[in-house]
Amino acid sequence: MADIDEIIGNFTVLDDWDDRYRYLIELGRELPPLPEAVHSDANKVQGCASQVWLDTTVRPNGTGGPVLTFAGDSDAHIVRGLIAILFAIYSGKSAREILGTDAVKLFEGMGLREHLTPQRSNGFRSMVERIRSDARTALAALIVPNTMLVAADEVIE
Repeated sequence: MADIDEIIGNFTVLDDWDDRYRYLIELGRELPPLPEAVHSDANKVQGCASQVWLDTTVRPNGTGGPVLTFAGDSDAHIVRGLIAILFAIYSGKSAREILGTDAVKLFEGMGLREHLTPQRSNGFRSMVERIRSDARTALAALIVPNTMLVAADEVIE
């Protein structure tokens, strides 16, 4: 899959919006297939006009904090392309990096907002919020046990 800088560069080169839509659909086609078992209610993103599923994997990364990777799918070709853009921005990044990156600003900078329906733009925001929520949850899981250990150490002393 392409990284976000390559995607932004390709969008810049494509002047015609029909070409940009085709590129967006092509990005979606590059997403690996999502197993049917992952098409669950727990993975379904609320707030999207199309059906969207996001599966998050969190792995610890020592002092760097948790790193999140994502898999996803949609029943709409353009939305699959939007998912691919989000994965180029966020997948494989630490929870802190995810929370420090404004995907909506990148989305708007690529000119996508004004060329997609309001429902698609709102769905994009819902996907971003789901990813950010997963990052917050991963950080909270990291912080809470450490806090509890500190409290237990203080009690023992």
